[in-house]
Parts: sequence; structure tokens; C-alpha cells
Amino acid sequence: MAYGGLSRDTLDRLKAMARQYADQKPADRKARPMLHPVAGTKLVREWEGIDHCVTVRHSDFEYLGRPYKSLSSVAREITGTKWNGWVFFGLKTSQGRQ
Repeated sequence: MAYGGLSRDTLDRLKAMARQYADQKPADRKARPMLHPVAGTKLVREWEGIDHCVTVRHSDFEYLGRPYKSLSSVAREITGTKWNGWVFFGLKTSQGRQ
């Protein structure tokens, strides 16, 4: 208030946002959106000189004609070790950014 308070536009925007989220539960407002590649997307990763192609499906992933619930399980199949699938396929860095 010492600097005159918020502008009229800012107050209107805050009220609009409050109306937008009023019907949501607190947990839903905090939930991050699930960032899933579009179904049909092909993810290609070279590993030990071999290109590996994974197809994104609506609820899972396909690799070598077999369904996998997660990219991590595909990465484990390819490498033989545990990997974060999003990091392995370059969709996320190991620090969580991309």
C-alpha cells in the first residue's frame, strides 16, 4: 500500500484467476500437468552404435513390437541398467529441465 497498491488491471486479472480456480480442489491446483509426447511420436536414441526407435502410444510405449508401461522400462531393456527414461531419450535433463 505504501506504493499505491495494485493497478486496476492487476486486480481484475487476479479476480479472473480466482474465479478460474475456485471450483478446483487444492491438490488439483498444485498438480503439474502430465507432459506426455503425442501418440504416434517416434523417439529415436542411438546406443552403442545401434539406433533404437520407440513409438509413443496413448497409454504406453512400443519397442520392437512389444508394449512397455514406461520409457524407463524401455531404457532398461536397451541398456541392461536402470535409467530415467525421460532422460535417456532426451525429453528431460538429469537436472529436470528441458
